Amino acid sequence: MKRLVETHDPYVEPDWSEFERLCISIINQQLSTASAAAVKERVFEVLDGEVTPETVLAADEESLRDAGLSRMKVDYIQNAARAFQESDFTRDAMAALDDDEVVARLTEIKGVGDWTARMYLLFVLERPDVLPLGDLAVRKGIEQLYADGGELTRAEMREIAEEWRPYRSVATRYIWAEYESDN
Repeated sequence: MKRLVETHDPYVEPDWSEFERLCISIINQQLSTASAAAVKERVFEVLDGEVTPETVLAADEESLRDAGLSRMKVDYIQNAARAFQESDFTRDAMAALDDDEVVARLTEIKGVGDWTARMYLLFVLERPDVLPLGDLAVRKGIEQLYADGGELTRAEMREIAEEWRPYRSVATRYIWAEYESDN
């Protein structure tokens, strides 16, 4: 980990709104880093860079699909838009909730699963101790660092990550940065 800390700065990211960051996570679901970045750019262009519940709901669905979203992901970001209009998912509103409560609230939105909710914990709420082993890049990164690319079970990964507690989010971000720099 020391080498990663000396090599990367995983905290260089635009200051996305809560809704923008959730949309980014929905776009990123099941896509490679490069594909997700390209789709995100095109979707944000369709929305003229103004990614709000209102602009998502007003957007032409075919234009969103042409930008690279599947029909299902169009539904998912529209579901998120309606949820954000109906409930308060801001940093302030969610701050008092523990991680499990945040995940439970977010996963009530169709299209927001455990992985997406954990991305919200990590990137929006900046919770310090999130270990998203549902993320392929995190798992591959841990395997590269601790098993020379060989397979590890999730239990073995959790055991490795115990030494990072209570700052597993920090370690996760460095592992992502390393993994993405290699791919």
